[in-house]
Amino acid sequence: MNYEESKAKFEALFKQEMNSDEMREFLLSMKLDGSTSVESIAAAAEVMRANAIALPITKELQERAVDIVGTGGDKIGSFNISSTVALLVASCGAVVAKHGSRSITSKSGSADMFEALGVRLDLSIQNSAKLLEESGFTFMFAQNHHPAMRFIMPVRKSIPEKTIFNILGPLTNPAGVKKSMLGVFDKAFVPKMLEALKINGATSALVVSSEEGMDEIGLSGITYAAQLRDGKVHHFEIDPAEYGLKKMPLKAIMGGDAKENAQILLNIFEQKATDAQRDIVLINAAASLMVEGMARDMQDGFEIAREALAKGRATQKLKQIIEVSQKL
Repeated sequence: MNYEESKAKFEALFKQEMNSDEMREFLLSMKLDGSTSVESIAAAAEVMRANAIALPITKELQERAVDIVGTGGDKIGSFNISSTVALLVASCGAVVAKHGSRSITSKSGSADMFEALGVRLDLSIQNSAKLLEESGFTFMFAQNHHPAMRFIMPVRKSIPEKTIFNILGPLTNPAGVKKSMLGVFDKAFVPKMLEALKINGATSALVVSSEEGMDEIGLSGITYAAQLRDGKVHHFEIDPAEYGLKKMPLKAIMGGDAKENAQILLNIFEQKATDAQRDIVLINAAASLMVEGMARDMQDGFEIAREALAKGRATQKLKQIIEVSQKL
């Protein structure tokens, strides 16, 4: 299907114009494999965003905001890296509008860890916007912004294989962000996800997938990357050794439940973490700051992120976010 044909199908799906059998047949045709087209991904994301309840923020804030997010599904069991990176990047002065949910395939989803840290998550959509305005960070519960999904989810869950919905979350940020640092579990989707972001109006984006299939920039080997910058797409590889980082095995960045992952985050912010825990956050923060535009390149991003940790800004930012969320 081309873009318009895919869009028409997804509009019918989201408007509940399909019965359960038709929905199931359509989702089965949208299995996630090598045949999944950029047009289908972009069209599905566009329709899902159009049917979402948007975060009510100013256009200026929307233009500044960045999302730092992974598709999940890598089944590696790392700690909540993208969420830790999101807070660190916010402490550097960026506006971070993070979109996520509770755990589905891991012991701790982003929402679970933020809750364990003391960030209040039962905020109204209006107060989530106020949290962003006052602290430069907010977390948007996916289920609060995508009500149509409650009709689709039962059918989706009945299908054992991955479908296109396994990668749509990071493309459907309710704040309408134009900047994305996005990780995906399969390198085959790196160029496709970037092109879908471009089609749907992204101005700056980086899509990554590590050699071992992690939806982050990894430390075990190279990471495959595609970047959208100044309207142009660049494909390259990220080698942690080029930035003076030691290669580390996957077991060095393993996490646990929400409480354990929250403690790892606190250890990183208080400079008590292992080298691997700190370094994987730093390299992903460096890339995120490059996407945001605060850093000229990865090396510049490293310097900004390291300084934020060294001067305790990340810890201060977390305290601010908790305090503001609790008073709203």
